[in-house]
This record gives sequence, C-alpha cells and structure tokens, in this order.
Amino acid sequence: MAARRQVPLNDPIGFLMRPFEHHRNPFPASRLALFGLALLGLAGCNTFSEVASAPAVDQVKPTVTVQNAGDIKYYPSDEPLKLGLEYFKQGSYGLAQRYFRDAVEKAPADAEAWIGLAASYDRLRRFDLADQAYAQAIKLTGETVQILNDRGYSYLLRGDLGKARVKFMKAYQLDPTNPTVINNLQLLNASYRYVERAP
Repeated sequence: MAARRQVPLNDPIGFLMRPFEHHRNPFPASRLALFGLALLGLAGCNTFSEVASAPAVDQVKPTVTVQNAGDIKYYPSDEPLKLGLEYFKQGSYGLAQRYFRDAVEKAPADAEAWIGLAASYDRLRRFDLADQAYAQAIKLTGETVQILNDRGYSYLLRGDLGKARVKFMKAYQLDPTNPTVINNLQLLNASYRYVERAP
C-alpha cells in the first residue's frame, strides 16, 4: 500500500486536492466543516466581470446638498447682538457699535441689530451712519414705535427739535402709553423751554 500524503487540516486547498483514498472515515466531521466553509467562501466572491461598472458622470442624478433659499430659516445673530446690547447699556457705545455691526453682517435681516447699530452711531455722533442703519431697519419692519422714538431722539441729539417732535408724536400716536416716548416728549418740551430762555 502506498504511503498516504499527509495534508494538514488547516489547508483547505490541499484537502480539496487530496486524492480520494479508501479508509474507514474518509471525511471526518472537522474536514466536512472546513470543506463547507471553503465552498461558501468561494460562492460569496465576485469576479471582476460580475461587478457592476460605475455609471457615467452624465447619468448620475445630482444629490441635493443645499436647501433652497425659501427653505432656509432665519436665525438671529445671538452672541454679537447680546454683547452689543450689554455694552450699550453700560454706555460703551464704541464697543456696542462694533458688536452690532458684526451682528448685522452675520444676519442682515435682524432689525433689532440694525436699530442697536443706529442708536450706537447716534451716541457716537455719527449721524450719517445712523440714518443709513435706521433706513435698513425700516426696510425690514416699517416705522415701528421703537424706530420712530429712536429717530426722534437722534434728531434731539442733533439739535433738530422740529424733526424730533414729528417723530416723537408719530410714536405717541401709535402707542400713547409708551413710557419711553412720553419721557422723550417731556425731554423735548424741556429742551424747548431751555432754548427759549437762552439769550
């Protein structure tokens, strides 16, 4: 009887190539399991001819990655606006103006930031820039009580009491109970009395 060639159990290719020999147990359970795994592995492989080729560039449908302009929601510029308001309340109008300007650059549709920027310019006596900022705010919201009041105060700072009165009165007609408007009208009347007394 010829000597049997020894094939290790962990060599599935050698096992498959081994000539069939007659002995009591030609396929022990461990070899059957290994043979099954080898067949499953081969069945699961794809050849290059079976792999689908990539579609041509002109056949690929574009993927939507950016929302339509109408779908984008507006979010106000929180941090610069908060800092602008904080510095304005502290009387640091230069810093307030800087943060309000940053806010309107980040969110041009933020009317509150435009009003804050205009008020800061008023306090810095940059009335030309204040008028531009008020105009932007009016485009966004129309002439609200706040804008009318602030523009009246702007004219008061410039010494144009007639224009200040017109703006304050418009604000008062829209909201006769607004304490800020009432206070500014009293301030305006006091300014008139001071001007009349001046030699």
